[in-house]
Amino acid sequence: MSVCPSGQEHLASTRAPPFTIYGHGGWMRVLHRAPVINRFIRRASVCAEAFNPDDEDEDKEPWVIHPKTDDQRQRLQEACWDILLFKNLDPEEMSQVLDAMFEKFCTEGEHIIDQEDDGDNFYVIESGTFNIFVKVDGTDKLVGCYDNRGSFGELALMYNTPRAATIIATSPGALWCLDRLTFRRIIVKNNAKKRRLYEAFIETLPLLTSLELSERMKVVDVISTKIYTDSQQIIAQGDLADCFYIVESGQVRITMKRSRTKKDQEDEEVDIATCMRGQYFGELALVTNKPRAASAYAVGSVKCLAMDVQAFERLLGPCMDIMKRNIANYEEQLVTLFGSGTEIEQQSA
Repeated sequence: MSVCPSGQEHLASTRAPPFTIYGHGGWMRVLHRAPVINRFIRRASVCAEAFNPDDEDEDKEPWVIHPKTDDQRQRLQEACWDILLFKNLDPEEMSQVLDAMFEKFCTEGEHIIDQEDDGDNFYVIESGTFNIFVKVDGTDKLVGCYDNRGSFGELALMYNTPRAATIIATSPGALWCLDRLTFRRIIVKNNAKKRRLYEAFIETLPLLTSLELSERMKVVDVISTKIYTDSQQIIAQGDLADCFYIVESGQVRITMKRSRTKKDQEDEEVDIATCMRGQYFGELALVTNKPRAASAYAVGSVKCLAMDVQAFERLLGPCMDIMKRNIANYEEQLVTLFGSGTEIEQQSA
């Protein structure tokens, strides 16, 4: 099902005639009004639609724009600030995304999306809490939640598949929605370019060898690129974990604080590892659901691929055994450095 800007759900819609807005300097933009609701006609399934991200024909269609007040646009920009899917967009593409998004208010208990339904919108959370349910043996199982931040609904739009989960609001909230057509025109095309750029690199990563090709490509779709300068801190010990990192180029120094004598005012930072191209870090806190147990710093210029915690949990389940083996290796290193293998638990408590 799709959602119209008024917050009402509808099963089918037809496009109303466009109208025009004149701006500074006499320029003109063609805008489409919000869809006209028809509750009695079921929309055909979108899951069988073919989409070629290299096809330029869709770019000839007018862009969908939902006018916003200055306050709405400011709130939307703040909500989209940390959305990884938007990180690789250029300024023009990002502006088109913001133009096309519309606001939806939801109530406690409202189903935002339902598993097995067609995907009509991508959602960015401005406020509110939401539970994630997946059917297991015919029973809805709670697998996660969103708390006043995050996004969902992208997988069905990227791969033309039914919704993979049900999202239910557990409080009143506000969402920003991006329609399927605009999502595919901008996000899917951008990810196709990113796939061509990172496909070969991802296939060389030992961590991801247990994933199927299609699963590795989904990893490519949700990663973003982050660049750091020499000595810049990437993660800080004690912080809450929000991302997992793979080193694309450069070196990353991993350190941990070691308690000194009571007379010393600050703990000493000790180097415990160096990550090179193709190696990863930041997974420990995500696997153990605890704060960061170590800090990471760039050595020279560093480029990393980053994946947020929701995508990490959703896509890298098959890699957990490898990560847990690496946690055991970390503990062996700590025994050598600190004389104890419990430092991770102490630092993460």
